Amino acid sequence: MYLGKRVELNKLVGLGLALAVLGVGAQTATPAGAKESAAPPPPAFDVKRLIPIDMPKYVSLKFGVDPATLSIAADGIIRYVVVITGPSASISAMYEGIRCDTGEVKTFARYSSNASWSVVTNPQWQDLDDNLPSKHALALARQGFCEGHTPARSVADLIKALNPSNPQSRF
Repeated sequence: MYLGKRVELNKLVGLGLALAVLGVGAQTATPAGAKESAAPPPPAFDVKRLIPIDMPKYVSLKFGVDPATLSIAADGIIRYVVVITGPSASISAMYEGIRCDTGEVKTFARYSSNASWSVVTNPQWQDLDDNLPSKHALALARQGFCEGHTPARSVADLIKALNPSNPQSRF
């Protein structure tokens, strides 16, 4: 009887360890029961202030972030406006957030050619490694927005990560 209970206990301990390991990968940006901070409305941006994002050479579009739109919320979400310029000088923009602890990005609003923001209905977090959204969010995370699974400490650090040769940026 004792041996049977010991085997049962070992199975339970093994199952508990397996569940604990699986649970580590399922952590979210906010503690259980805590609510994600609401995204403020899309901020105004200025194409004259853009700091370019270092993108792979095969990308024909140009990406830049207006440093005046950068913020880090109390829950660790980094929000920013990324401006995309096409070969014909057409401009579009997205108001996004990066969650470093889970490696995800969310698009809150899109700016169109008619010079207005369109808020995304029910925006969803997507893995930074997905093809959609564009690889610019992954580039931002790798260029210093995220330090491993931790967001940069301050907006000044974000600006420095985007433009390390000029820490004062282009304000």
